[in-house]
Amino acid sequence: MFSQVNEAKLDEIITHYPVKRSAVLPALYIAQEEHGYVTDEDVRYIAERLDMRVNEVEEVVTFYTMYSRQPIGKYKLQVCRTLSCMLLGAEQITGHIEQKLGIGVGETTADGRFTLQEVECLGYCDLAPCLQVNFDYHEKVTTAGVDDIINKLS
Repeated sequence: MFSQVNEAKLDEIITHYPVKRSAVLPALYIAQEEHGYVTDEDVRYIAERLDMRVNEVEEVVTFYTMYSRQPIGKYKLQVCRTLSCMLLGAEQITGHIEQKLGIGVGETTADGRFTLQEVECLGYCDLAPCLQVNFDYHEKVTTAGVDDIINKLS
């Protein structure tokens, strides 16, 4: 299911856990890295490799926002939508991104570069509003700041 390199990575990661199922999060990262998102085949394969039921792996994939179950853009823009961020302008940030990129929440640009998502708390309530781009966090973002971020990534 995985490339030889990623299969070796998974084998090595499993050795770090006394119970194989504990390796589910890094196994899902490997799958997403390999395929760009977590496929149905990945879910079944990981369940088999970690002695889990398919629905248990599916529950993990759908719970965490860092995993995607469908193809996404090279850059995943996640705007926090919880109270602190909303009070300090998250809706305006989301609207600005939608307008700038011509996509809605849950959509990907035609060129495959950007996917926009709204997510629950990113953990930066004191630095709201927060935007996560892949694994990079941007605090106290403004529409001008969003423009700078997107322009640098384009």
